[in-house]
Amino acid sequence: MTSESTADITIKNNILIVDDHPFIIQGYKNAITRYNPNQYEFFITEAKDCESGYNIITNPETPPFDVAFLDISMPSYDEKGIFSGEDLAILLHQYMPNCKIILLTMYTELLKIRTIIDAINPLGLVIKNDLTFDELLFGFNKVINNEIYYSQSIQKMLDQSELETIEIDLFDKQILFHISKGTKTKDIPQYVPISLSAIEKRKMNLKKILSITDETDIELVRVAKNRGLLF
Repeated sequence: MTSESTADITIKNNILIVDDHPFIIQGYKNAITRYNPNQYEFFITEAKDCESGYNIITNPETPPFDVAFLDISMPSYDEKGIFSGEDLAILLHQYMPNCKIILLTMYTELLKIRTIIDAINPLGLVIKNDLTFDELLFGFNKVINNEIYYSQSIQKMLDQSELETIEIDLFDKQILFHISKGTKTKDIPQYVPISLSAIEKRKMNLKKILSITDETDIELVRVAKNRGLLF
């Protein structure tokens, strides 16, 4: 009795690429077709603007797409109210809700990036200038495995904006410093001129704003360092 090994099973994926630059489409195709060729078989559909993208997505004979690469800035399809890749993404959510969406853009403004994330919640969001062949494969791997992928510039912007929203005063910084040096909470009032109960409340508040659920101080110190609150 024989059984088919998992290595012999080919996973078929339907891919949509919508971009108004043919050489960029070709670049995406070159990368995608090199992704785990022994495990995956990709069927790629191309569109060059919002109109052709709309027609493909809304065509009842179009098989559902597993992954869609959508450029945000493209010639619009005014007749149907499709003005960008964002509108195509919303359309995909309606017609093919299981499609994993990767949006690509030249925008580098934080407000625009946050608007895209809030409105579309794409699994992948990429600033085109970040893309290399290897980076595209890396991002594609994360998305196809249902992981969120933001390119380097986007992640940096988001991290910085989160950091800027956190405001801590001198006492908080002193508390973090002494915790990092191994000082027990009950001993911190020797170094910081506030009561033990105030110190405990400040620790709880720091953990809250840093989204820390761990009871220990080790995680508080680690996250504070990563967020630039402790050096």
